[in-house]
Amino acid sequence: MREIPEHLYPFESHWLELDGLRLHYLDEGEGEPVVAVHGNPTWSFYYRNLVQELREGYRVIVPDHIGCGFSDKPGDETYDYTLGRRIDDFGRLMEDRDLDGINLVVHDWGGMIALAWAVHHPDRIRRLVILNTAAFGLPKGQSFPWQLWLVRETALGPFMVRGLNAFARGATHVACTRTRVSKELRDAYCAPYDSWADRIAILRFVQDIPLHPGDRGYDIVSDTAERLEIFRNHPVLVCWGEKDSVFDHHFLAEGERLYPQAEIHRFADCGHYILEDAAEEVLPLIQQFLVKTS
Repeated sequence: MREIPEHLYPFESHWLELDGLRLHYLDEGEGEPVVAVHGNPTWSFYYRNLVQELREGYRVIVPDHIGCGFSDKPGDETYDYTLGRRIDDFGRLMEDRDLDGINLVVHDWGGMIALAWAVHHPDRIRRLVILNTAAFGLPKGQSFPWQLWLVRETALGPFMVRGLNAFARGATHVACTRTRVSKELRDAYCAPYDSWADRIAILRFVQDIPLHPGDRGYDIVSDTAERLEIFRNHPVLVCWGEKDSVFDHHFLAEGERLYPQAEIHRFADCGHYILEDAAEEVLPLIQQFLVKTS
């Protein structure tokens, strides 16, 4: 993995051993726990500004999924790159850190992973912060994006993702539509994914998207979706980039139905990486939300 400039990522690393593999995570500050869970193809770097914003008053924990960030990047013979395994990993970290009263911040795949655990532990969740994510299947009226289909279903996908790093590199260009991401930041986002072997998780995440009955993880998604209304009495903040080509208005509408009590902020000119695209607005909103719902 290429070195990350310290001024961009000034944190102490922590590790949890999972069956011989090392899961990397940040654990900064003291106080009420804020657990921020990333998606694909990002890593804990996505939450770097959130960590620095909140660590003076909260304990902020940010894991790197296995295969991502500073965590180990094993081959298929060593690790099962499935939703079920991701959820188990996340749960083991929550148990290891002995966390309760959790403020859960989720983005992209982080929503599916963390909320699939959370619906079975609602008493341990205090608040939800939803950032362009979902913990349910494709909403009605939404088709599967062609870019993901290309990666998931064709022989060209592995070459593009693992050979050319097109998925991670491309996301740094298209996932922000308001803010132009600097080369330094683009390089940092892609630093953990600098070889064919190190890009395995990026590909497996896309290949593991459950779309139909019988797909691995489909039953987990269905079960989670049925249980999400359990959070209707929890404070929920939603910050949504409306130019997201994957998590579009169909996903936001379903989120509004599930969480009618939610405080929702739409960013019409922002894309999928909402915490990068509108950091100067979203970070204060999260801080204010935590304070006013305490």
